[in-house]
Amino acid sequence: MSDFRRAYHSIRPAGAPEGGTNLALTALLVMAVLYFARELLVPLALAVLLSFVLAPIVRALRRIGTPRVLAVLAAVLAAVAVLLMLGLVMARQLAELANDIPFYQFELTRKLSSINASGGMIERVQEMLQGLAAGAERAAPEPPPMPAADQVRPFPVQVHPPPPRTFEVLRTVVEPLLYPLATFGIVIVFVIFVLLYREDLRDRLIRLIGAHDLQRTMAAMDDAAYRLSRFFLAQVAMNSIYGMVIALALFFIGVPQPILWGIVAGLMRFVPFVGTIIAVAFPLLLSLAVEPGWTMPVLVLVLFAVGEGAMGQVFEPLIFGRSTGLSPIAVIVAATFWTWLWGPVGLVMAVPLTVCLVVLGRHVERFEFLEVALGDRPPLEPPETFYQRALGDDPDALAEQAEIALRESRLSRYYDTVALPGLALAQADAQRGRLGELQLKGMRARLASLLEDLEEDVEQDAIPLAKGDPTVPRPVPPASAGPILCVGGRGPFDMAAAAMLAQVLRKRGLDAGAAPAEMLRADATPAEDLARIRQAWLCTVEGMGSTAAARSILRRVKRRLPGVEVNVLVIGDEGRLAEALRQEGAGSITTTIDATAAQAFQMGEDQEEDTQNVPSSGGTA
Repeated sequence: MSDFRRAYHSIRPAGAPEGGTNLALTALLVMAVLYFARELLVPLALAVLLSFVLAPIVRALRRIGTPRVLAVLAAVLAAVAVLLMLGLVMARQLAELANDIPFYQFELTRKLSSINASGGMIERVQEMLQGLAAGAERAAPEPPPMPAADQVRPFPVQVHPPPPRTFEVLRTVVEPLLYPLATFGIVIVFVIFVLLYREDLRDRLIRLIGAHDLQRTMAAMDDAAYRLSRFFLAQVAMNSIYGMVIALALFFIGVPQPILWGIVAGLMRFVPFVGTIIAVAFPLLLSLAVEPGWTMPVLVLVLFAVGEGAMGQVFEPLIFGRSTGLSPIAVIVAATFWTWLWGPVGLVMAVPLTVCLVVLGRHVERFEFLEVALGDRPPLEPPETFYQRALGDDPDALAEQAEIALRESRLSRYYDTVALPGLALAQADAQRGRLGELQLKGMRARLASLLEDLEEDVEQDAIPLAKGDPTVPRPVPPASAGPILCVGGRGPFDMAAAAMLAQVLRKRGLDAGAAPAEMLRADATPAEDLARIRQAWLCTVEGMGSTAAARSILRRVKRRLPGVEVNVLVIGDEGRLAEALRQEGAGSITTTIDATAAQAFQMGEDQEEDTQNVPSSGGTA
């Protein structure tokens, strides 16, 4: 019942600051602050992300009795030691690479020359360019006359700067390192204070976001922080293992400086889209320069292809679930946005920062729009999507949604959880006058097309077995159930609901059909055809009109089907209409197609038993 209550309300926009102008000004102000305050915000963002990574380590140390200060300092010092060690290794490997660059350059030139000699294409292009240059020189005007010999020529002057002093040499070496070292120091200080005063920061955030609902806000923030910590720590661990595997594989392949390229590969796993290209480019170029043949470059390409495929398709879904919680478009937009704001550092932090924003939107109502815009959850509920696609001029999209839903559920469940709540949404809008006659006509046509597709594609709507026991045989449809008539009410979508019910009954082996209430007039359907009906179900979507109108239709159906119990399927009923129809003499009243089909099946069995128990006319007096 709660599903249908939600369907009566129009689609609620996600929580966001009210007012388009205020929202635009706020967004511009936030972007300006992020850009102009990047010298402070970049270290702070790095510190927050690093604190998420180190928080599980601090918690583990606290569990074994380590004081908070010692636990924080131990975790931070361990992280600093790892980072410094990686930096020293990379510096040493880069120095070795710089010494070998002339040799690699010579080998690459020789390989290009061999390609040129074998194919000749490069040489022909070079000759063509030289010919064009020669033609341009011949067409050029004559140069101006040389100056006379007796003119005084200037003496060449050479300026020799004094040898640099020791202080200037130190300044030249140290000055480029000051900014990175200062940033690194600020990040470490921020990390220490964030870890030391984590609870205090959490309490202040709770006060800013939702102090009116303290318990719920605290639970949401603790859950978000715990999940983010586990996610980032697992990401760091997986990327580190990936880098070590790549380094080991490159070592066996024979690529120079394998440790350097393994570290780069692990770091580039944090960079969306272009990270893989950057990680594979340098080892590939070196493999081209080292080996005369093509075996090593091919092995490098295969290594990265297999590694990226295994990480993206096997290990990450296994560890993290389906994804990071971001939509693909959000990842692209986030990478572009943070790179534009903060440069290469922003590109590395794009995905982690956006994940934090999505988690914030998931747990804090006023920031819900962040999850809607950036998250990978469907922006609309299935009934809302059904309504939107039925309203739009795209019947294929409506059929595609049904096909996806029917992979995991029965036809009756799809109708009860998706289609009927979607019809309730449409009915509510029609009652408010938001849907014109052309729109209603188009929706009915698309719904009829969907029912036609499902009639052909879905073979049967299996009846659930008792307690899932495969040894219990499926019930056999009663032979004497006779035709079942599903009658659509006066509402614009009542006939669609009746057609859905009739289709499910047919899929379960019963003889059922659907007709609008107008077909029950005396001049529309002969009485002998109606005499064959054994069951009748009036289908109506709540909100079709007044209760008096629904009772009027029920009376008409009962008059045209004397001796047949008229039952009612009320979609989205909150109790008032059902009670009024029950007082009018309705039989069974149901609210879902699944329950209606089960009730119709049971009524058919009862009718069959009654038929068998009727005494024959040849009995004794």
